[in-house]
Amino acid sequence: MIVNNVNNKKVVEILKDSSALLKGHFLLRSGLHSEYFFQCARVGEDLKNVSMLMKILLEQVKSNLPAFETVVAPAMGALVFGQELARQSGARFIFLEKVSNNLVLRRNFKIAAGERVLIVEDVITRGGRVEEAIKILNKHFVEISGVAVLVDRSGGNASFSVPHCSLLEMSFPTYKLDDMPEHLEKIPVVKPGS
Repeated sequence: MIVNNVNNKKVVEILKDSSALLKGHFLLRSGLHSEYFFQCARVGEDLKNVSMLMKILLEQVKSNLPAFETVVAPAMGALVFGQELARQSGARFIFLEKVSNNLVLRRNFKIAAGERVLIVEDVITRGGRVEEAIKILNKHFVEISGVAVLVDRSGGNASFSVPHCSLLEMSFPTYKLDDMPEHLEKIPVVKPGS
């Protein structure tokens, strides 16, 4: 892991201090296996840390993405982060939620055609939930300003039809079930949830 600037050092420090970076054998939502897992909800236990992280992420968003008026969080993991980024930016906040493992827009949230929307996600490996969110938002004919991510663990492989930026890029190997290293196969698998 390379930490190359002051903001990244602060982000890594917060993740470690909050026990958000776990080591073991994890089955990710993507179906891949990993020796590491980001449980970013642990960061959410201390709202001072959430506020600090979103302040740094908002600086990146303002420098790298078009303006937005609404923040959308796809599902549970990004709720506290999306809400705080919306608060700091003065934007409206709504969220998508899982129903039968698919994201949906519920709770009578309305999105107007042409509304400028920023998607905020906690962690991406392949970006499946972000892709789902983009599809839902496209059905409402909104203008997606981009995607802002707390931790991008895709190794540069996540690609969306809209621009995106991340607070931290950390790449750990992921494995298909039939291609796992021997030492990982010996550890009981945990499905931590997303």
